[in-house]
Amino acid sequence: MKELLTASFRFVAAFCAAGMLLVAPVVGEAASDAWTAPRTADGHPDLQGVWANNNATPLERPEAWAGKDTLSPEEVAELQAALGQAVGDGDALFGDQQVLAAIERTQAKSYDPTTGNYNQFWIVERSLTNRTSLIVDPADGRIPALTPEALERQTARAEHRKQHPADSWKDRSLGERCLSFGVPRLGAGYNSYYQIFQSADHVVILMEMAHDARVIPIDGTPPLSDDIRLWHGDSRGHWEGETLVIETANFSSKSNFRRAPSRNLRLTERLTRVDSTTLHYEVTIDDPTTWTGPWTALLPLQGTEDPIFEYACHEGNYGMEGILAGHRAEERAAAASGTVATGSR
Repeated sequence: MKELLTASFRFVAAFCAAGMLLVAPVVGEAASDAWTAPRTADGHPDLQGVWANNNATPLERPEAWAGKDTLSPEEVAELQAALGQAVGDGDALFGDQQVLAAIERTQAKSYDPTTGNYNQFWIVERSLTNRTSLIVDPADGRIPALTPEALERQTARAEHRKQHPADSWKDRSLGERCLSFGVPRLGAGYNSYYQIFQSADHVVILMEMAHDARVIPIDGTPPLSDDIRLWHGDSRGHWEGETLVIETANFSSKSNFRRAPSRNLRLTERLTRVDSTTLHYEVTIDDPTTWTGPWTALLPLQGTEDPIFEYACHEGNYGMEGILAGHRAEERAAAASGTVATGSR
């Protein structure tokens, strides 16, 4: 029991870092043998609709569950109870100050109500499966190690950010500038809704986060020349039975995935309806200049009647003005004292 509670805490802590947490029923993973996907006019499975990624399963398997692919029904019930208490009244769940701090974070209380910080009212329910990680390959449920080259890039990037945090808006990330939040998006619960539109020769995936729309040919259109680079890469799709397979390359070096430049990134995405309310989204990430091996995550997306809302990222957002003005003030102060202004906001 102690082992399970420790694992439960680590599970909760993983999501405290990512955002607020609510508990929903366990999501089924197996397709019914009697169920078949509805068809479009051209005879392919109909993937259209709004699909939500509200998974409470961590991307990587917590160390406490090393070697354990799935939880038993009893363990899932224990975990649900632990998570329910964590987002409940904030009582001491495990009697540990570190755990208490994590539980307090899950309460979604604004640290400064005057800022308009989100509270739990705005956060959707999160769904549990019996899996211990969204990563299904490698077998340990963990992202492979970074290559030496990637570690060097990461160090250089961190040093540049330290020395040049806000010389101009170009020093800030695409997401911070509300331009793009990248492909693929594996984060759950916070504007992680997708609307799929489908015709005989194209599929469009509209992402609620930053209202990005991926227009993907599925009619055999050849890929772009390698010297044409896009923030979301160049995608081409085809059908393999019940599964839509999307292959993407030609990412711009200005885009990044998990804080790594994406120029050499290749994605293979597989979308399969497994029942009337579940769309399996499987994505294989391959970049030999960043990771020592490819890795694959499987996300069960849930159909919803909720619409896609406008992601008005810049409206009333004074963050960029504040960041740039703040660094200008640091530069003036540094010049007056004869030092060099640095920072890492």
